[in-house]
Amino acid sequence: MEKLSNVLARHLWLQVALSWAAATAIVLLIYPGRSALGVLARIAVTSVGAVWVAVRIRSREKRTTGGSTAGLVALDQHLRTGEAPTGPERREAMRELVKRRLHRTRHHKAALALLAVLFSAVVALTALTAGVRQTVGFALLTVAFLIWAAVSGNRQRRRLLHMQNLLAAAPDREPHNRPGRQPQTH
Repeated sequence: MEKLSNVLARHLWLQVALSWAAATAIVLLIYPGRSALGVLARIAVTSVGAVWVAVRIRSREKRTTGGSTAGLVALDQHLRTGEAPTGPERREAMRELVKRRLHRTRHHKAALALLAVLFSAVVALTALTAGVRQTVGFALLTVAFLIWAAVSGNRQRRRLLHMQNLLAAAPDREPHNRPGRQPQTH
């Protein structure tokens, strides 16, 4: 499982392709008889904004962590295992990454509540305009997605806070004590 996580972390395009395939399968289960290629094309077109946001976030995080996908994947691995990086440069990169991600998720409870309202509205409108199969499909999808979003969001936030505490508990050496610089005397 860890190897799969690393492969998916390295290749954003693979995450997108698997998401499109899963979404196509779900839509085809809810609305049988539709063209698989048509559904895939519609999903790809409607998710262009989400893909753009994911690419933009990834590029910013890569810049924060030193500009490489490998560096970002390594820091994500440290987050998953709960071990702080050892080198001062890597620790600083991790601090910046944790800071950015905590800032980005500061309104996670409000976002989850908004998603619950939006998904519930879709289920209600589907119940009014479509059949039982579609209503049940969207209701199950809503429950599964909201549970997954809450659980994985809380897990990621706990990991970020844990790493923030680890990095704060064992700070790097002071800049005036780093090799190559003379200590300041008063």
